Amino acid sequence: MPLPAPRFHDDARVGQLYLERVAEVSAEAYRYAAEHRVRPAREDRLRIAAFGIDAQVAFCTPGASLFVPGAVEDTQRTLRWLYTHLDRLTGLVFSLDTHRAFQIFHPGWWKDAEGRPPAPMTVITAKDVREGRWRATRHPEESLAYCEGLEASGRYVLTIWPYHALLGGQSHALVPAMYEASLFHALVRDTPTHFELKGEHPLTENYSVMAPEVTEVKGQRVGEFNARLMEHLMTFDRVYVFGQASSHCVLSTLRDLQQYLERTDKSKLSRIHILEDAMSPVPAPPLQPLPPALDFPRLAKEALEGFRAAGMRVVRTTDPLE
Repeated sequence: MPLPAPRFHDDARVGQLYLERVAEVSAEAYRYAAEHRVRPAREDRLRIAAFGIDAQVAFCTPGASLFVPGAVEDTQRTLRWLYTHLDRLTGLVFSLDTHRAFQIFHPGWWKDAEGRPPAPMTVITAKDVREGRWRATRHPEESLAYCEGLEASGRYVLTIWPYHALLGGQSHALVPAMYEASLFHALVRDTPTHFELKGEHPLTENYSVMAPEVTEVKGQRVGEFNARLMEHLMTFDRVYVFGQASSHCVLSTLRDLQQYLERTDKSKLSRIHILEDAMSPVPAPPLQPLPPALDFPRLAKEALEGFRAAGMRVVRTTDPLE
């Protein structure tokens, strides 16, 4: 039978910032576990993970610098799904986008000929850097090499984002309602939540929690595939993926999962379940004509169909957890 939401949960507060109510959540967890006779996660025969990509204030709370339209509703659906199936979700895994002010995708890294930083959503190509339209305020040779390497990958071109998910700031944290759910799950099911930080190296973007966009810049190693996290995810029989944004961090993470499993064991692709109504794309910038690489909703839609064709499962939060 589906489980009810805990007493402290309020759908209307999902888009709000507030101090997480740890005393209330923990008291409710012990009451709830006893009332509904929820067994510890270690007793699960079918091990199911909920894998949340960047379910943070920076992306999911209105007014945040990189709020993704639709994220509040996505989070509401995710939490209803999570609470309904709490007794079957063995583990929760969350990635946390983690940045500082001076990183290659933030305005402070670049200046134009007049010394002005780029506006958010500015695209900087290797050609722009070579021709002097933009110059790096630090590590100039490496910055050009990064732009060249990123473009050679065929995945993205360098986009300047607003300052976001800054370590130590409020926007870095999980959305309060999601954090309360993670604590509640941990206490009810007697198992810790797994948190994975990503994106701290200044010389590379890190949309995917599995690997940065570029791993080497002018002979300097700036990241590598997250084998430890991959091993953890593959201890589960199913992995349900949700979060923000479907055009960037979710897409890149799923792409890395797909490529790894296609190399190692294609049969495991069916373990990945994508909750399509629990994620939204970044809106396309208002450019005419719109470069194909910046049509983020289209990229997200096409990627979803590609994952489905590869053998991953595309599902909705309203589908039964069979």
